[in-house]
Amino acid sequence: MDPVKIATFWENYWDFLVGVVALIGAVGAHLLHLPLLSTLLAGVSIGALALAVSEIAEVISDRLKEPYGSLILTFSAVGVEIIILFMILQEAPAHPEVLESVRNGIIATVLVDLNVLLGLAVLVGGLNYTEQEHNEDTSESYTTILFVAAAMLLVPTVLEKSAGERSALSATLIIGALLFLYYLVIFRFQTKTHIHFFRFNKKGRSRVPEEEHREEYLFEKLSVWANGGVLGGLLLAIGGVSEIFSSDGVPIFQQIGLSQGLVGLLIAFITVAPELITAVKAAKNDEMQRVVNIAMGASTVSIMLTVPAIVFLALLFNIHFPLVFNPLQVGALLLTVILVWKTTEDGETNYLEGVSHLVLFLSYAIVAAYSV
Repeated sequence: MDPVKIATFWENYWDFLVGVVALIGAVGAHLLHLPLLSTLLAGVSIGALALAVSEIAEVISDRLKEPYGSLILTFSAVGVEIIILFMILQEAPAHPEVLESVRNGIIATVLVDLNVLLGLAVLVGGLNYTEQEHNEDTSESYTTILFVAAAMLLVPTVLEKSAGERSALSATLIIGALLFLYYLVIFRFQTKTHIHFFRFNKKGRSRVPEEEHREEYLFEKLSVWANGGVLGGLLLAIGGVSEIFSSDGVPIFQQIGLSQGLVGLLIAFITVAPELITAVKAAKNDEMQRVVNIAMGASTVSIMLTVPAIVFLALLFNIHFPLVFNPLQVGALLLTVILVWKTTEDGETNYLEGVSHLVLFLSYAIVAAYSV
């Protein structure tokens, strides 16, 4: 075969190939009762397939205008997040401590979106262009939403301290429903009445030409509906391999002494990695509007949809899952929202602001690593 065609094929489809091969290996190792190997292969498979999901979601999003394009990307990532967290949640009857891993996963995903994804993209963009602009109405809207969402997440925690776990559990169900209803309003705001808040007319200064190696990319030729079907199939595959990751991985994490905070960060990085790559590419092309839409939009959807979904699934499977967060989680979330507000409120970003987000995240990660 032509070496150029082989290289092009690998470049286009390596994530699918690695994901499928690792999935088959994970199933084999699981059946052979090799939990460490199956966990490692399952993690590789989830990461690779999540990148494949992102690739197809990006193809779909390129055919849609903002904010629809970014919404497709964020919904895809949140779908992966919900699947992984739910599979870990199912281990709660045998390993109650995983409830803390799920809570950490929820908070950590938001922190990674707002600090690592946004911070790295702003840093890369700032080093290339000194300053980058975006629609300040976008950040004003999202920071308002995130402040309210963070306050809502505090309700079960406050009630657990004052009225006990039963009240916290009841409040969790109510807050889950309220978050979902709130998101319905937000979605209409984004896509109907105030769509101009999430767009920016300025063109990228160094927009990269269409990638030549994608001329034969299969998913560029498929319709939006066909790509949507492939997307659904990939999410099902991620669901299957996530079950192996959780059932074999939870005991392994306990044996090696991995803190619940680090488990949460591991989950967050697996789910956010595809969006992070997309955001950095957008920053290099001076498309800071898309970066802000992805980072802040993903955080919003992560809270507004992941929390209700996990709460509902816990109720459906009779798992007691009160949304009780510890002071570190609450403090990190609130500080992050404040920092995002300050770094995006004027509609301009620079590399110092990117570094600030990354340093705040590393500070949280250090505490999470050493927490029991």
